[in-house]
This record gives sequence, C-alpha cells and structure tokens, in this order.
Amino acid sequence: MTEIHLRKRHRLRRKEISAIAGRIDAAFGTKSFDEDDTVDMAEGPGFDAVLVDGKVLAVVVDGEPFLTVRGLLRYGATKRFVTVDMGAVKFIANGADVMSPGIVSADPAIAEGDPVWIRDERNKRPMAVGRALVPGPAMAGKDKGKAVKSIHYVGDRIWLLDEAIEA
Repeated sequence: MTEIHLRKRHRLRRKEISAIAGRIDAAFGTKSFDEDDTVDMAEGPGFDAVLVDGKVLAVVVDGEPFLTVRGLLRYGATKRFVTVDMGAVKFIANGADVMSPGIVSADPAIAEGDPVWIRDERNKRPMAVGRALVPGPAMAGKDKGKAVKSIHYVGDRIWLLDEAIEA
C-alpha cells in the first residue's frame, strides 16, 4: 500500500468550518466539529482531507464532505447507515464494495449518490464509508449487484494517515 502525502495544508476560517460541519451534521445526523476546533484542510490524491486537531476526521470527495471512520467513531451518526451481515464484514474490511445480498437493513432516507456509512449487524460500529448506488429502501431488497461504492475503510491509506501524522 502506498503512502499518501498531503499537500497545501491550510487553516480554515470559521465560516468555512461552519459550512463543512453543517453539511456533515445534516447528512449524518451528528454534532461534529465546530468553529472552536482547530480545523485544517489539505489536498490528497482524489480527495481533500479535513484535519480536526491534527486528526483526519473528514474528507471531501467530489465536493461532498464525508466523515471518515475515525470521525464516525468520535462523533457518532444516526442517519445514512447501511447494516451488513457478519459474512460481508471480511470483504468490506478489505475494501470491497457493498453487495446487496449482504445488506440486512439501510436508512430508508438514503438516496442514490448519498454518502453513507457501513456497520455490521452485531456491533453497529462504523467500518467503512461509501457512496450509495441505489436508494436505501431498495438496498436490502435486491438479490444481486452493488449497493454501495466503497470510498474509505478501516486500515486503508486514509485510516493510516493519522498514524503517519502522529509519527
């Protein structure tokens, strides 16, 4: 796995922080970082990293802000979840897209193209973030095909960024 290098790191203004946090909070039903936190933005390959107090807790992909798995673990989320059965966990943990047969349930408010987070049915803990390829109500009802395109998962290059920053 190649290492990610962040470029052009800069501190965000209060107005920028409020805009990004507001979009994340509305999408995921959470209360994330705010203007009182130290928030930086840096360019990565294919995404912009949002660093809160030195940790990558969000990314911006194609103009859409997503909480990272670490961000979901810190702030929690109540919306846009996709729950998968335990048989799908090992594949998702290796970066696979989420297939419809492995989905147990999904937030019915999910629309095609929305950022979503993936959790397992037993622990309900976040393990990946992706983009919905079908609406929430259709996810668990399909017998075949992809339902979520994986963007970030535990152990990938974005996850390892925090460890590299601390070193």
